[in-house]
Amino acid sequence: MKNPFKGVNEDNNSNDNNEEINLEEESIPEESSKDSAETSEESSEDKSSETDLLQEKYDQLNNQYIRLAADFDNYRKRIEQEKEALLKYGAENTLKKLIEVLDNFERGKKAIETVEDCEKVKECYNLAYKNFTDVLTKAGLEVIQAEGEKFDPNLHEAVMQTPTADKPEHTIIAELQKGYKLGDKVLRPTLVNVATAVEG
Repeated sequence: MKNPFKGVNEDNNSNDNNEEINLEEESIPEESSKDSAETSEESSEDKSSETDLLQEKYDQLNNQYIRLAADFDNYRKRIEQEKEALLKYGAENTLKKLIEVLDNFERGKKAIETVEDCEKVKECYNLAYKNFTDVLTKAGLEVIQAEGEKFDPNLHEAVMQTPTADKPEHTIIAELQKGYKLGDKVLRPTLVNVATAVEG
């Protein structure tokens, strides 16, 4: 005969065991959620530190850009001031030299007032002219060579063309007005007569 209490106890024991198992099973997700929370916190901290680092780099680059922009603006202003000063006072040395030439012209003018000898007048003129051309040459003025040269539209302006067999075609026969340049810059082209081929 079965013990009526035994079955109940066994059932209770088995229920207790099941409850313990269930409790153990329920406790596993709690630990797992703690791990995921910790991982989430670590990830959040990493992102925060990475953001701080990026912000710091951005601030450094931004400060460098502001300094560079300020330096460039100061440089631009200084160049503009130097350019204005150069335009205003760049001819100062040349004008000082030309004043000396002007003095010579005035002295020559006074000297020829009482001179009847034409040779003396020529001599005064030639001295003043030489003084003047020397000053201009020192300032950088150059005469553009023309006669006997090949015609160059960058340096010469043909105002006449003469058919001739004596000179090669496009050769400058005569200089009609002197041309001048300063370095590579043409201040005034030379007016010239250019040889052309004889027809027939």
